[in-house]
Amino acid sequence: MKAFAPQSKMFTFNGVFYPTGHVFLMFPTIDDALDAERKLIAAGCDGGQICLLTPKDIHDKIAAGGMHADEGLPSPGTEGATARHYEELAREGHHALLVPAPSAKDTERVMRALKGTNVSFAQKYRHFVIEDLEVQH
Repeated sequence: MKAFAPQSKMFTFNGVFYPTGHVFLMFPTIDDALDAERKLIAAGCDGGQICLLTPKDIHDKIAAGGMHADEGLPSPGTEGATARHYEELAREGHHALLVPAPSAKDTERVMRALKGTNVSFAQKYRHFVIEDLEVQH
């Protein structure tokens, strides 16, 4: 696992977090996130490409850029609401994993691997769509 280092391609022109081809997962504790990482690696995900985000990372590097995304020009997106939700969970101490999943098959593998884990929030960033994901318990 690597620390989150934001790349420009993970953000829109307006600076809103939008990592196309990734699954963004939030967990109540660091231990929950580390358990999920172990399961993802066991399922064949590349551990060197999974990023861990601390609550501070979520606040400083993700939520701050999207907190006012819904202001200004009209937009069909929900990026501002998503950023506010990330911020709320980060304030409660939640950690996150950012997992590359460019294809539907990759996303299915991620979600199967996480069955039974303590995921508090999961989304897949696709072109033009943020898809809410459910982890089976």
